[in-house]
Amino acid sequence: MVRRNSGMRWTLVCLVLMITISHAAASRETVVILHGVALNRFFCFRLDQAFKRAGYDVINVSMPTRRVAIEELGDVWLPDLLRTRGIARAPRLHFVTHSMGGLIVRRALDREIPSNLGRVVMIVPPNRGSELADRLSRSRFWRWIIGVNLQRLGTGPDAFCRELQPSVKYPVGIIAGTRAIHPLGALCLPKPNDGAVSLLSTHLDGESARLELPYSHTGILFRTATAQQTIFFLRSGHFEEVSAP
Repeated sequence: MVRRNSGMRWTLVCLVLMITISHAAASRETVVILHGVALNRFFCFRLDQAFKRAGYDVINVSMPTRRVAIEELGDVWLPDLLRTRGIARAPRLHFVTHSMGGLIVRRALDREIPSNLGRVVMIVPPNRGSELADRLSRSRFWRWIIGVNLQRLGTGPDAFCRELQPSVKYPVGIIAGTRAIHPLGALCLPKPNDGAVSLLSTHLDGESARLELPYSHTGILFRTATAQQTIFFLRSGHFEEVSAP
C-alpha cells in the first residue's frame, strides 16, 4: 500500500510538472527565423541561441530554397509550418528573416496576417531586388549553386519583389549591411551595399525603423550587434541606434 501511494504521488508530481512546463512554453512569445537563399538553419544558429537566452520560443528550420519556388514557400510551406507548430497558441508571433526570407514572410503576410502577429525584423532584405542576382542568373554555374529562385531575386520585370504589396501595415524593422566583401557584388551594386544587396534595395514603404551595420550580407548573421539590436526591436519596436526611414 505504501509503495502504491508513493507511486501515485510521483505520477501526480510528474503530471503537474508536465502541465506547468507546457503552460510556461505556451505563455512565451515565439520567434520564427527564416534564412536566406541557398543557406540553412545553421547559419542562424547565433540568432537562435540569443533569442532563446532572451526568453523566446524559437523555430529555426531549414527551408528548401534551392528547389522550391519562392511563391510556394510563402503560400504553402510557411503557413503549413505555422499550423503544424501550433503558432496560433503563442501570445505573440515574431518573424526574423535573412535576405530572401524577408520576401517569403512578406508574401505570407500579404495573404493573411495572424491575429497574434507581433513584430518583424528583416536582415539585409532585397525588398527591391538585387542587381547581383541579375548578373549571376546569366551563369549556369550560379543557377546551379543558388537554385530555382536566383532570377526571381533580381530587379527585372519577372522579379518576385514586384508581385508583393509595395508597403506594409505591420511593425517592420530593417537591418542593412554596408560592407561588401563579394568582389562582383561590390562592382555591380549601387554603393553602399553589403556585397549582395544595396542599401537602397533594403528599403520598404511603411517600415517602422532602420539600422545600418558595417557587416557583409552573410557575415551579419554572426555578429553580436545583430542579435542584440533585433531583440531590442522585438521588445520595443525600435532600434537602439536608429537612422530615420
